[in-house]
Amino acid sequence: MIADRVLVTGGAGFIGSHLCDRLVEGGADVLCVDNYFTGAKRNIAHLFGRPNFEAQRHDVTFPLYVETDQIYNLACPASPVHYQFDPVQTTKTSVHGAINMLGLAKRVKARILQASTSEVYGDPEIHPQTEAYWGNVNPIGLRACYDEGKRCAETLFFDYHRQHGLAIRVARIFNTYGPRMHPDDGRVVSNFIVQALRGEPITIYGDGGQTRAFCYVDDLVEGLLRLMAAPETATGPVNLGNPVEFTIRELAEAVLAQTGSSSKLVFKPLPSDDPKQRCPDIALAGKLLDWQPTVALEDGLGRTIDYFKALLAT
Repeated sequence: MIADRVLVTGGAGFIGSHLCDRLVEGGADVLCVDNYFTGAKRNIAHLFGRPNFEAQRHDVTFPLYVETDQIYNLACPASPVHYQFDPVQTTKTSVHGAINMLGLAKRVKARILQASTSEVYGDPEIHPQTEAYWGNVNPIGLRACYDEGKRCAETLFFDYHRQHGLAIRVARIFNTYGPRMHPDDGRVVSNFIVQALRGEPITIYGDGGQTRAFCYVDDLVEGLLRLMAAPETATGPVNLGNPVEFTIRELAEAVLAQTGSSSKLVFKPLPSDDPKQRCPDIALAGKLLDWQPTVALEDGLGRTIDYFKALLAT
């Protein structure tokens, strides 16, 4: 069941805008908050004028005073290009942002969901990753601002739950893709599609043998909604992702096939701390939420390619 008043931080971002769509269509009174560092007004422009949608420019590292029943805390740059641009601000967004949103939830007695990440597992030593795995993260590496920021946010959520009885939900999101991805975010799906459509070389870091599991955004949003609506005992963390694993090279070849591009594959050194394997164990999501992804990579890629074709044409 969707609550009457819902706050979505990072609501103009890739995932946040799709979540706002579902909430607005479900009848919720939605307040979308974003500082537009990586979010874009074009992602939510179609919602302007809807009587149950409102957008506010705000940075979650500063307190926010509103009334709401539920909070989805999605605010944080999520791609290496963006979160490494200002790593100190990235950490502050995860940590100060969590403190401010948890404080708001405590004041108004709202249920709050944290959009955490598979990056809390680092370069995993077990495969696939279960929620019980504590991770293998370099705390001083180039990716630590994001990885450790999200880990600290999870700590804060569970401490507020234990200390103040706050109703929390924590979702660990695995590689998500779909329309409204930022074309220059450096993530592998958007990178490959944009390069292929422009006829540029497809850049593969490493030998292309590293694996990822790609979840289409509509499936992910359905998982977030179900987690928020789950019983009070379902605090999480809960993995949300598609357990079907592909190598990076297989993804590149699939993009080339669907775009009909003549782009060539170019291999470059693997970035620091880039995980070799990433694949979720989603048994818990199946048990608690009766959830599993339904969109195959081939179908999701087609929809994403169509989006980028239209975007690049303008």
